[in-house]
Amino acid sequence: MPRALPLPRPLWGRPSTKAVVTAGVFITTLWKLKFFLNPSEVSGEASKHTEPLVVLVWKWPSKQVPSISGDVCRELYGIMGCWLTMERRLLGQANVVVFPHARLQPGRDRLPTERPPGQNWVWVSLESPSNTKALAGWNQTFNWVMTYRQDSDIFIPYGKLVPNQSATMNIPRKTNLVSWVISNYHRTQKRAEVYKNLSRYLHVNIYGKANKKPLCKDCLLPTTSKSKFYLAFENSIHQDYITEKLWRNSLMAGTVPVVLGPPRANYEQFIPADSFIHVDDFGSLAELATFLKTMNSSRYRQFFAWQKRYSVKLYADWRERICTICTVYPSLPRGRVYPNLESWFNT
Repeated sequence: MPRALPLPRPLWGRPSTKAVVTAGVFITTLWKLKFFLNPSEVSGEASKHTEPLVVLVWKWPSKQVPSISGDVCRELYGIMGCWLTMERRLLGQANVVVFPHARLQPGRDRLPTERPPGQNWVWVSLESPSNTKALAGWNQTFNWVMTYRQDSDIFIPYGKLVPNQSATMNIPRKTNLVSWVISNYHRTQKRAEVYKNLSRYLHVNIYGKANKKPLCKDCLLPTTSKSKFYLAFENSIHQDYITEKLWRNSLMAGTVPVVLGPPRANYEQFIPADSFIHVDDFGSLAELATFLKTMNSSRYRQFFAWQKRYSVKLYADWRERICTICTVYPSLPRGRVYPNLESWFNT
């Protein structure tokens, strides 16, 4: 702590004790604020390290905003030197500014009018191109993109398999053949068409708002785990668009996913080839239905061999996703702006 500078003596006499104390507190506050905004100037061991990366989230991606006070990246995820904030007054000190597409207003008038030199803006979306509108207005705006696509600057999948040492399989007791949880059902979607035709050959237990059988948060996995198979049907077909329907509703629940989404080869970049069934594996939905209905227990157990080597890591907290920006920050390209965001995302 540096010595406080001597206060200038006013022309009309000596300052009162109260005035001296007030001025001292003010100077101390300014000094602490300086250290907060300029962490590289902290003395001691901390000065030997790179200053913390300040990540300003312009609007939180979800409606419910969790606590991001303190060093949440380190405390929750072991990510050092990463400070999250939603205080827009710190725009001038932020290294990165995060803009979730779902929370942006049409037009550019909602974004900052100026960008400090060296500051990078990130466009964030977990939705597919089919469900992402109003992209044309953001050309020449963002330096980096953060999506579920593997070719994003910052890759944020819905989930992944992580190695474990369990060497065991856990297959819950099954009481029915096939289930599906669906909230937004539209007849024009491919998944609606596939379900309609598949249901001609076997019974599907349907849950969710679309069938007026909503499941509470803690009821979802116990319900889907009772089915031998789960329809992990995506709402649209796009490269790398593999959502919680696979990771949470199926694999984490301990049921075999029957997937409808990108090609099988794309799924195999994320999960083992023998851990799922792809609708495209069959010449017709009648063949698929027969395969599901006639599968013996030995063949069924083979779908769970992945559990001997892996467990499911689900990404459900936006704090964790945003903290990952700091882990990849050193390797991200500098001085680049996406000239046509819509063109890139729809490719």
